[in-house]
Amino acid sequence: MLDSQTFRALVESAPLVSIDIFPRRGDQVLLGKRTNKPAQGYFFSIGGRIYKNETIESAMARIASNELNMDLKSTPKFLGVFEHFYDDGVCENVSTHYVNLTYEYKIEEAFAELPVDQHSEYRWFSIEELLNSNQVHSYVKDCYRGRV
Repeated sequence: MLDSQTFRALVESAPLVSIDIFPRRGDQVLLGKRTNKPAQGYFFSIGGRIYKNETIESAMARIASNELNMDLKSTPKFLGVFEHFYDDGVCENVSTHYVNLTYEYKIEEAFAELPVDQHSEYRWFSIEELLNSNQVHSYVKDCYRGRV
């Protein structure tokens, strides 16, 4: 982990590479309501940054474990690369640019207890519901436009 001063310098200077995982059950996708910036207060995907020297596969496993309390049993399906730009990022008065690798993970079993440090609540949305909801962030909608 980077100290806050180094992390701020990184955010000021370069895009962050992140992974979003969309758990999918049938025609529904699980989203969490964000408790922190960016996208605070919106339903959003589960995800996080890739750390230096961490493989994509290791980052996916860490994110799934930390943010969903689950182990990945198969490789998530790649949906695409997206860019996110925020004026209200984690560093005050610094915009944030993410290059986002987005995946969908089909699940069969119910989740145990979902963590609440990043998301205050969780909800299953159909693709149509998430595309039409003003509670779902536009960057989530970008991942599913044209996939109904």
